[in-house]
Amino acid sequence: MTTLSFSQAQDEIVAVGRWLDGKGWAPATSGNYSARLEDGSIAVTVSGRHKGRLTRDDIMRVDVEGHALDGKRPSAETALHLALYRLFPTCGAVLHSHSPAAVGLSRATPGAGYTFTGHEMLKALPGIMTHETSAVLPIVDNSQDMAVLDAAIAPRLLAQDAIPAYLIRSHGLYGWGQDMAEAERVIEAVEWMIAAELAERSFQ
Repeated sequence: MTTLSFSQAQDEIVAVGRWLDGKGWAPATSGNYSARLEDGSIAVTVSGRHKGRLTRDDIMRVDVEGHALDGKRPSAETALHLALYRLFPTCGAVLHSHSPAAVGLSRATPGAGYTFTGHEMLKALPGIMTHETSAVLPIVDNSQDMAVLDAAIAPRLLAQDAIPAYLIRSHGLYGWGQDMAEAERVIEAVEWMIAAELAERSFQ
């Protein structure tokens, strides 16, 4: 895990917001991004800001309980970020994307998860060294209560074969990593596999 100063995190979050918006994965003001700081606090996007137009002023700090440290209002889903930092001490960054493909797959898939099998892109996920495997992307039903979402997903994220990503049904994708680069790689790999699965269905 790489720890960052607040100014470094501001720059990384502004850049990742522009990247995700350029992909079409951050429509309107959706999405939220965070990074763990060297002092243990968390840098996170301010609520209600367009992620493709972020500035340093749109990034704020919260403590581990989610209390604002600079008087700004954090994203409504900050609690889900903080839950991941608590679950995974090596987690250094969390990203939440809202692609049409990911939301569509979550709505079209009944049950608690979607299985990716045989994709070369699986090797972009931490700990996976071959395409000759399968990985389950957990799906949890949406709720306006972040505690309900956290309680539903946390046990599945701690499973031995868990990947660092999950879908909230009708909402979007969460992915994380030891640093921002790894979190970006997880999000991009999972989004790519989702798009590939939906493309495959179109040929059937």
